[in-house]
Amino acid sequence: MENRSMFVGLDVHKETIDVSIAEGDRHGEVRHYGVIASDLEPLDKVMRALRASDRRLHFVYEAGPCGFGIYRHLTAHGEDCVVVSPSMIPKRSGDRIKTDRRDSLSLARLHRAGELRAIYVPDATDEAMRDLVRGRDDAVVVGTQAKYRLKAFLLRQGRRYPGRAGWTIPYRRWLANLSFPTAAQHVALHEYRDTIDETERRIDRLTEQLRQLAPTWRWAPVVDAFQALRGVSFITAVGLVAELGDLTRFRHPRELMAYLGLVPSEYSSGPSVRRGGITKAGNPHVRRLLAESAWAYQGIARIGRQQLYRQEGLPKVVCDIAWKAQLRLTGRFRRLVARGKAKPKVATAIARELTGFMWAIAQEVSPASQ
Repeated sequence: MENRSMFVGLDVHKETIDVSIAEGDRHGEVRHYGVIASDLEPLDKVMRALRASDRRLHFVYEAGPCGFGIYRHLTAHGEDCVVVSPSMIPKRSGDRIKTDRRDSLSLARLHRAGELRAIYVPDATDEAMRDLVRGRDDAVVVGTQAKYRLKAFLLRQGRRYPGRAGWTIPYRRWLANLSFPTAAQHVALHEYRDTIDETERRIDRLTEQLRQLAPTWRWAPVVDAFQALRGVSFITAVGLVAELGDLTRFRHPRELMAYLGLVPSEYSSGPSVRRGGITKAGNPHVRRLLAESAWAYQGIARIGRQQLYRQEGLPKVVCDIAWKAQLRLTGRFRRLVARGKAKPKVATAIARELTGFMWAIAQEVSPASQ
């Protein structure tokens, strides 16, 4: 007996889930099923109620702050489930009414029509590593803000460091020797410094945890291989892999570049061709890491001591790709700057090409490609 399909749209929120169903036939009924609590037990009841021996369920919901728990729960029970990006869901320009009920109906209808494209869902271990990486990034942001606040406080008091501005040992000694006319200002300075010290200790703790956990991670070979590239340290490599996961799912490096929003936007019609800045679609964390790495290609092509140390024990093919990347990207950086291009734009172009070399390395060492 041929299985019939039923498409189930879930509009997931913190407290509730709106459920709508669409019969598998093109002209089949699309209706609102109901509202349930945002827990797995009520979802199980819906799943059991909709199941039938001749019916196949297809669940869909939007990615959001509630995470991938529903996806993992449904797939563990053998159900078909996809998660879609909210920005990639087709919407009619004239539709000015948005409700949870309408959203779930739209998801069920579009999923039946095949208009939705599933996003990549990391497994639980990969997502845990990504949470740790983002926790460290948040600590770095908090530390940077704390330093800005301390410098703003010093500027209000007319105190300027006579040497090079930076959080060096001499600068910290200068902070320790500052004197103010009131006790309140001394307390404020002490609290600012304590906040910075605690944030730095927090960053060190999180970095150490990453160094301990990364060697046992299934993507450890990819993390090690990425460090063969110039400008890619351990923190950058583990951050890239934690955010991207399996790079072998991209059939061509251009797909990866487009996924990260590093390709130019375009609005062309007829003979008119108009291209603008990069689309900035996809993961902003990866774009930032790639842009930071791209600035390392300003100089001449050379393998320094740190890079040589990171390349020890890596396959020759990986080291060859890293050297090829240096030769191409350093030369391209110089040529684009010589043509009068602004350096930030040049760094973006280099980041786009660097993505291609990372894709090539992943094809060689990724466990998924073995």
